[in-house]
Amino acid sequence: MTLTIQLGIIVGYLLLALVVGLVAYRMTDRTAEDFYLASRTFGTVVLLFTTFATLLSAFTFFAGPNVAYHEGPEWVLVMGLMDGIIFAILWYVIGYKQWLLGKQYDYVTLGEMLGDRFASRWLRGLVAVVSLVWLFPYVMLQQVGAGTALEALTEGAVPYAVGAGLITAFMILYVVVAGMRGIAWTDTLQGAFMLVTTWVAMLWVLAVVGGPGAATAALEAEAAHHLALGSDHYTIQWMLSTAIVIGFGVAMFPQVNQRFFAAGSKTVLKRSFALWPLLCVLLFVPSFMLGAWARGLDVAVPEGGNVLPAVLAEFTPVWFAALVIAGAMAAMMSSSDSMLLSGSSYFTRDLYRPFVERDVSERREDLLARVGVVVFASAAFAVSLLNPATLFELGDAAFSGFAQLALPVMIALYWRGTTRAGITAGILSSQLFYLSSLFVAAVPAAYGGWTAGLVGMGIGLVVTVVVSLATSPAAAERRSIYFDGLGAD
Repeated sequence: MTLTIQLGIIVGYLLLALVVGLVAYRMTDRTAEDFYLASRTFGTVVLLFTTFATLLSAFTFFAGPNVAYHEGPEWVLVMGLMDGIIFAILWYVIGYKQWLLGKQYDYVTLGEMLGDRFASRWLRGLVAVVSLVWLFPYVMLQQVGAGTALEALTEGAVPYAVGAGLITAFMILYVVVAGMRGIAWTDTLQGAFMLVTTWVAMLWVLAVVGGPGAATAALEAEAAHHLALGSDHYTIQWMLSTAIVIGFGVAMFPQVNQRFFAAGSKTVLKRSFALWPLLCVLLFVPSFMLGAWARGLDVAVPEGGNVLPAVLAEFTPVWFAALVIAGAMAAMMSSSDSMLLSGSSYFTRDLYRPFVERDVSERREDLLARVGVVVFASAAFAVSLLNPATLFELGDAAFSGFAQLALPVMIALYWRGTTRAGITAGILSSQLFYLSSLFVAAVPAAYGGWTAGLVGMGIGLVVTVVVSLATSPAAAERRSIYFDGLGAD
C-alpha cells in the first residue's frame, strides 16, 4: 500500500507536468526559434522561475544536502549566498550584452553568436562540442539522482535502473512534445512548488525534533566541528574557488545561457537578476540545513545513499516524503529537459547547419532537434546505469568544465581587441588543462588550496589576452557588431 501511494504521487506529478507540455504544444509554432526560445517572449516571472527551475537539479536536492551532512552547513554560504550573488552579477554583465546581440541578430546559441563575431564556423563548432561534452555528465547526474532517490524512498522496491529510466522516458517525451514554451510553463510551476515543499519539509522535521535549537544541539553533540566556520574541508580557498567556478559555470550552461536570449525586454532581465540571490537563499537554506541537521538526528543514511530521502522517511508521513521526492524528480526533469533542448540546438545550429547542411529548412531543423533529444538522453541513460561517480563529482566536473568558457567569452563581449586566434587559444588551453587535471595523474587537482577549475579559468584569461595582443584580427571578423549600434530595447 505504501509503495502504491509513493509511486502514485510521483507518477501523478510527472503526468501533470506532461499535460502542461501538451497544452503548450498546441500553442507552439513549428519553427526552430519558437522550439528553442519561445519566440523571445519571456516576462519576468517566467524568465526568473524557468532559470531557477532549470538549476534545481539532483546537485541541489541530493548532492548539496549530502555535502552538508558530511562536512557541515557552510555549504549554504557557497551555494546559497556567494554563488547566488556571483551569478546575479554575471546575469547582467554577460546576459544583457547577449540579449542585445540576440535581439538584433537573431542568435539562438552562444556558438552562433561567437561564430558570427569572429567569422569562424570552427570556433562555433568548438563551443558546441565543448558544451555538449560537459552537458553529458550533468544530464547523467539527473538520471543518477532520480534512480537513487526512488530506490531509497521505496527501500529497493523500485530498482535504480527503473528510477533512472522513468525520469529519462518522461524528459524525452516532454522535450519532444513541449519545446521551450512548455518547459518554461512547467518550470514556473515546479520552481514555486519546490520552494514551498522544501520549506514545509524543514519546518515539519524541526517540529518533530523540537525546533532548530534542539536540532542544532544534537548536531553539536554528534559533530561539533560542523558548527565551526572554516573546517578542514571548507577552507577559504576551496569555498571561493567553488563559488566562483559554479557561478561562472552556470552562466555558460547552455540551458541557462540561452535564456539570456529569450527575455522579452531589458526590464525583464534586470528584474530577474535582481531577484535571483533571494531565490537562491530561499531554496538552499532549508535543503542544506536539513542535510546538516540530519548528522545529529540519528538518521540512518545508507552507504553511498542520499540524506534528504532518509530524513523525510524518518520524520514525515509517507505521502509527504513522496510528494517532496516527486517535486525533486520534477526539478531534475526541469533541469534535464532544458539541457536536452539546449543540447539539441547546439547540435543542429552549430554542428549540423555549418558542417552538414547549410540551407536546412526550419521544419527539418525542428525535426532534427527532437531526434537529437532522444539520442542524447538515451546515451546518457546508458552510461548512468554504470553509476560511474558520486553526484557531487559529476556536478563539480560539469560546473568547472563550463566555467572554462566564461572568461574568454566575457573578454570577447567587452574587448574589441579580442581576435579569433585569441579566443580559440584561450578556450582550448583552459579546457585541455582542466581535462588533464581530471584524467592525468601528474596534473594536480588543486594548487595551494585553489581548485584546478579556478586555475584553468585564469589560464584561459591570460592566453586569450596574450594571443589576441600578438595576433591581428581576420578581415572577415565583425568586431563592430559587438560594440556599435546596439539599441537598448
